[in-house]
Amino acid sequence: MSLYIAALNSGSNGNCYYVGNEHEAVLIDVGISCREVERRMARSGLQMSKVKAIFISHEHSDHISGLAVLCRKYKLPVYITPGTMLHGRLMLDCVVNFTEHEPVSIGSLTVTAFSKLHDAADPYSFIVANDDITIGVFTDLGAVCSNLTRYFKLCHAAFLEANYDEQMLDNGRYPYFLKRRIRGGKGHLSNAQALQLFIEHRPAFMTHLLLAHLSKDNNSPELALELFNQHAGDVHITVASRYVETAVYRINGNKATANNALQPMQMALAL
Repeated sequence: MSLYIAALNSGSNGNCYYVGNEHEAVLIDVGISCREVERRMARSGLQMSKVKAIFISHEHSDHISGLAVLCRKYKLPVYITPGTMLHGRLMLDCVVNFTEHEPVSIGSLTVTAFSKLHDAADPYSFIVANDDITIGVFTDLGAVCSNLTRYFKLCHAAFLEANYDEQMLDNGRYPYFLKRRIRGGKGHLSNAQALQLFIEHRPAFMTHLLLAHLSKDNNSPELALELFNQHAGDVHITVASRYVETAVYRINGNKATANNALQPMQMALAL
């Protein structure tokens, strides 16, 4: 069984990640409008009818801004904690709580949440698994913690935050308090921190790494990609854009197809 993954948007202007098989899928966060989710999925050959649930990592607007409209229109259950509901001031029709480290079954998919270091009320990251294939969605990370390393080691592919370059942040226009918040242990992960995690803890079977949640002002896709490609080996590295959806990647654990991204028409035929 293969899993298909795509970032519909990734950055401080909105986050939304798709993971699914031939029959069902989930969205992790909905930080772009319902209309944009629909447009980007359609361009990628992905079908909303396959999306069976939404999982929310935390209450910041770039992760929930399109949630209410999307879940109401498609009558989708939203897996979210009470703390995130409260601090996000959300009014949703179908809410399901989840518990850390306890897998949730969505058809043949299983989604497992784990707590992370971020300046939100009750923040979580997720892995999505089907049979022997596991995908990680790891963004908004203040630091690399034991939970993150534990689940990163399971992943055949992952969305991993590489938010800022330390020198660009130091020399940039952000005020001191914001720089301190970003690198203060509950903000975001730097290129160097993400790279260290990748070098030290990537499993031998990892085929794809999608660098996620890059800062518009304190990073550049070219810089992050060049840095990681120096250490990639046979892992395919790409950057998830803050402006447009990524290609759809088919993850099957086979290194021989590590660089294959499905084009929209191929995706529609495959699914």
